[in-house]
Parts: sequence; C-alpha cells; structure tokens
Amino acid sequence: MSIAQRFVAGEGEAHPKDSAALTAFRCDSTNLPWIIFRAAFRAAHIEQIPPRARAVLSALARTVNAAQPFAAIFARRELLTGRALQSMRTFYRSLDDLEVAGLIERRPQNRYVEAGLFGRAYLHLTEHAATLLGLIEGSPAHENEPHRTPISTALPSGQPSFSAPSANVADGGIYKDLSPSVFQKRQPGQLPADLQRLRALGFFDFLIFKLMREARAHGKRLSDVVEATWNHLKHAKAPINYLRALLRNPVDFALLVRRRHADHHAEQARAQQQADARAVALQNAGRTFIGPDKARQFVIGADGDSLTIFSLREPIGRQAAGWMPSFATALASGKLRPATALDLERFAQARREALGKMQPCTAPLTYSKPPVTRAVREHIAGLRQLLKARGAGA
Repeated sequence: MSIAQRFVAGEGEAHPKDSAALTAFRCDSTNLPWIIFRAAFRAAHIEQIPPRARAVLSALARTVNAAQPFAAIFARRELLTGRALQSMRTFYRSLDDLEVAGLIERRPQNRYVEAGLFGRAYLHLTEHAATLLGLIEGSPAHENEPHRTPISTALPSGQPSFSAPSANVADGGIYKDLSPSVFQKRQPGQLPADLQRLRALGFFDFLIFKLMREARAHGKRLSDVVEATWNHLKHAKAPINYLRALLRNPVDFALLVRRRHADHHAEQARAQQQADARAVALQNAGRTFIGPDKARQFVIGADGDSLTIFSLREPIGRQAAGWMPSFATALASGKLRPATALDLERFAQARREALGKMQPCTAPLTYSKPPVTRAVREHIAGLRQLLKARGAGA
C-alpha cells in the first residue's frame, strides 16, 4: 500500500482561471514612425554611457519632436520616469550622466519678473545627441553651423528630413501637442464691433462666439438680438441667461432692427430737410416772392422765421405755420420766384381792384322790441310779489 498522494499540487491540467490569466496581457498600441523608433533604438544601445542613462535617453528620444529636435522637450518627470522605469533619484542621476556626456542640456528656470514667479526648466538635446540618434544627418554641411540650429533651417531644401506621419501613426507619445496651430482650438477672428459692448456685461469672447453659433442654429443673428434688446439687456440681473432665452424666442429681431433703423433714418432725413429749409429761409430773409398764378404774394420776415401770405381777395395777410420745408420745395421746383418791382406793382393794382369790386354790407342793423302786453305786465308783477314773499320768509 502506497501512502504517496496520486496528484501533487501544481501538477496536472491548469486551472481555467490560470489559463485566462495567461491571455490577459496588455501592451502599448502606439505606433512610432521610423525615425523615432530608430532614435529610441540607438539611444538604448550606446555603450559609452550607463544603462540608466540609456533608458532616460531612449525615453527622451520617444518624447522629442522629430521636426524640431533642438526644441524644448515638453514632458513631465512622471512621464519620463515611467518610460525609463526608474525612480526619481535614479532619474536625476541619469540626467547628470547625460549632461556630463554632452548629450543633453539642462537650462535654468525661466523667471517671470512681472509676476515674481519661476517657470519650468526644459531639457534640450545637443547637436551631438541629435546626430547620434539620427534626428539630423551628420553631413559636413552641419559642422560650421551655430550650435543648436533647427532642422528646418539646417537642410538646404528647408524641409525636415522625414515625411509627416499618417493619421494613424503617432509622432511619439508626448505629454503636450507640439503643433498648437493645428490642434489647439482658436478663435476664428476678431470680435465684431457691435458685440464688443457685451464685455461690459461679463461676457467673454469665447462665450460671445459660442452665442453666435447658437443664434445661427436658431436662424438669428446675435447682432440683431443684441441691437433690438440692448436697453433691456444691459439692465438684466442675469444677462447671459436672458440673452439665451431671447435666442430661443421665435421673434424676428432682424425685422425689428430694420424697422428701427428705417425710423431712425426717416427722422434723420426730416431733421436734415428742416435744417436745409431753415438755411434757405435765412438766405431769403426779407424778400418777396410771387406765386405761379400771380394771385398770392409771399413775404418772408427780416429774421427769416415768419412768412406772410397776401391774397387778392383778402384785405389782410395771413401768417403761415410750418412753412419752411414746403417753401424750400416750391422754390427748388420753380413754383415760386422772386418778385420784381413790376410784379409788386401789378399785384397791388390787382388787389385794389379786387377789393373794390367787393360790395360792403351797408344795411343798418335794426332791432325791434316786442310789444309789452297786459299779460306780460301781470306776469312780471307776479314774479315780483313772489320774490318779496320769499325774502320776507327768509
């Protein structure tokens, strides 16, 4: 009889959970372009520096911008230590090794004097490191160039030594985008002049541009809404919410603005017409004009503020009211002309003849009293007695 166990722990078929664990591996799916992959490979195989420095240089090669290898490397310490699989103390020792070898340059921190703050300290690859990693060509044309010359100006053609990566290939897993003009969201242009007054109500430019898009989505223009409701908008307690509610309101603000502008232009036209008419009246102050039918005579006062109209059939003249615009229009159209001495004499003669033909009312005004009859006298006497009786009773 054997006392040995038939099955020993760990022998036999694998547990289902263990087999699932074998297939649960994960890996980074980032695809590097060839120039970055070659630079990281070369950095990891430099025999003259310690292994810890190789790992950090390989991480820097993955992080550097291949189009501008001498530019600042935008990467946090946590990112570089994670890629190099080192602690923070080992990471700083590796940086010292790379600086002593002349492969990197650690520039001092920038200081913002106005704010009294210190900025970040960025790492830069040296020209020797960029040539060693294959980021630039080590041709003789680069020997006489100044230190840290960008690749875009180092090549005779002015183009980088590598082609731009495709849409599905990442140019290194960097911490920040190195092409903000392409990826960063910027404003489409300057804020319109009629919407700049919204800044006084607490609106920022980004919000104003967003409200412009919302207004366009509702079939409106933000300028029309602000122009039509500005007097109410500037007194609102929550102008942002009020303006957004107006955008959702089915009111044709463009029509309101057009009507308001039409009324304003009409008022300006009337004021300009009144000013021009007054100028014409002042120019012709104290002059006399004759009508086209020669039946009326127009005399402007010496100060140009009054107009007296004389007619053939009226013995006295009449003062006109609001006469300046109509007078200027009639004078410009030729309906009125300045009266000459002959015109004045003829008008006076015709007026005397017309007034002379008019027969004055010479019939005397007669008034006959009605006869006082006996009944009338008795009625008056009764009224007197009634008044006396009431007076005595009082």
